[in-house]
Order: sequence, then structure tokens, then C-alpha cells
Amino acid sequence: MAYELSGKVKLLQETQTFGSGFQKREIVVTVEDGKFPQEICLEFVQDKINLLEGIEPGQDVTVTFDIRGREYNGRYFNNLQGWKIAADGAPAADQPPARDEDVPADFDDFEDDIPF
Repeated sequence: MAYELSGKVKLLQETQTFGSGFQKREIVVTVEDGKFPQEICLEFVQDKINLLEGIEPGQDVTVTFDIRGREYNGRYFNNLQGWKIAADGAPAADQPPARDEDVPADFDDFEDDIPF
């Protein structure tokens, strides 16, 4: 199940690489929650680290993430694992680019009548 939060980037950690080749990068997002803002730490792992390129502290972002849990030596741990991030006000990555105003709307339907 996916969750989503929006807030301001407070901190962007450097990428950590472990002996096994596993990589992760953490980001802290401040979420306004009534009188007491919450500082939420999320991690991006492996190829999802690249999604953090271009993200800067102070930027407003929306992060989509999953909650991961595990047991280790009788103790239980939770992680918030991000897999999508968008700077607020920027177009979503899956939207088509805006059309050039100088190009007619029916340009894609234009059939070329040149025989070669």
C-alpha cells in the first residue's frame, strides 16, 4: 500500500554504500501538522536514489512511499521507503510535455503528401 506526504525538504543526506553493494540515501521532510511540525525521515534505495537528483533543501516536495517493517533479534524496526518524489509546482514525470503554442493543435494528424 502506498502512502504520500507533502512538506519542505529539511535535509538531504549523502548516499551510503554498504559492503554488499546495497545503497541508500535519506531525506528529511518537514510536514506541518498543527502546532508541532513533524520531521519525517524517508529512505530511497538502490536505483530510486537517482530520483533525488535536483532536489534541494528548502524545496516543497510530495513523496510517495511504502512502510517496510522487519524483526531483528526480537526487536522490530520500520522504514519509510520512498519510490516517487515530485517538487511541488513541477509537472509530474508521467505527464506529456506542454504543447508549443506556435504549433497547430492538429499538427500530429497532418499527413504528408510528398510521395517519397
